[in-house]
Amino acid sequence: MALPGGGRTVGPERADEVPHVLYVRFHPAPGEDVYQGLLTLLGELTPVVEALPPDAALADVRGALRYFGRDAAGLAEIVRVRALARYGVDCTVGVAANPLLARMAAHEAQEARGAQESGAVRTVPGDPDAVAAFLARKPPIALPGVGPATARALSAYGLDSAARIAAAPLSTLQRILGAATARRVHAWARGIDPAPVTPNAPARAMGAEHRFRRDELDPVRRRRALLTLADGLGVRLRTSGQVAAAISLTVRYADRSTTTRTRTLTEPTAHTPALTAAAYALHDALGLQRARVRSVALRVEGLTDAGVASHQLTFDPADEKSRRLEAAADRARARFGVFAVRPAGFLDVA
Repeated sequence: MALPGGGRTVGPERADEVPHVLYVRFHPAPGEDVYQGLLTLLGELTPVVEALPPDAALADVRGALRYFGRDAAGLAEIVRVRALARYGVDCTVGVAANPLLARMAAHEAQEARGAQESGAVRTVPGDPDAVAAFLARKPPIALPGVGPATARALSAYGLDSAARIAAAPLSTLQRILGAATARRVHAWARGIDPAPVTPNAPARAMGAEHRFRRDELDPVRRRRALLTLADGLGVRLRTSGQVAAAISLTVRYADRSTTTRTRTLTEPTAHTPALTAAAYALHDALGLQRARVRSVALRVEGLTDAGVASHQLTFDPADEKSRRLEAAADRARARFGVFAVRPAGFLDVA
């Protein structure tokens, strides 16, 4: 029996591979405190939990199967019942032999839920034939990690399903996508994912998401949403006495695919203008002129104590004034509420 977290989570290339990875997606998206509680709930089943803020997590329950006397799908049902009972949060869960397949199974469960079909837990059996059948008609965009541009390039050559991608010679894919990307996509199309579930420290990151009421084409409204998120994260960082070393942007599109980009900040900071500028730069670099965006999420990472972080003096009067105004705004929020002071351009979340 494998120890929790021991070794690497590999693709289901053996007939005896038992599904043991859960991809859990909570809905509606929980607040930060509730999300931390949900991660603790998963930790009651296994110590191998990977937080995927703001509303998902991976869990490797391989070491818990014998202890609880249930298969992974049974443990997924326990997670769902406890999340509803303790936090009033529902979830869809994908169960498979690796994170790639578990994520895809969870997506199917989410679609079934939206169509009012039964089954909030979907399992991909571990034998290769079942994996091939599950993947056979999936379009390229359904493979986590394959973005719209890669999907279009593959479809232009008639590789419009996972089965066709898996059957294509690797050399053909390399000519279309390049060597490194071709190897990854070829493996994904066969259900192979060597990435392990990596326990992380969620306290070293915090995130927030804005979901638009309709698919958003206007880049101005997307930037307003980023300003709103960056301002909220800045307030939370300063309130908790922390600074962030990096920021990441996740864009979710109308077809449910996502793009994530990360930028290391010039110095650890909780200064809202610095966070906002980095978020804008990440957004603008994506070139989303015609993209239909369902939601945007920001995550600040590498959190450390603000008291031990260094700040490079700029001798810029405008920067110094901005920081003094920010401190005054924080005092007003502490006295009159978080919405007492808001930046111009703030996007109402109601």
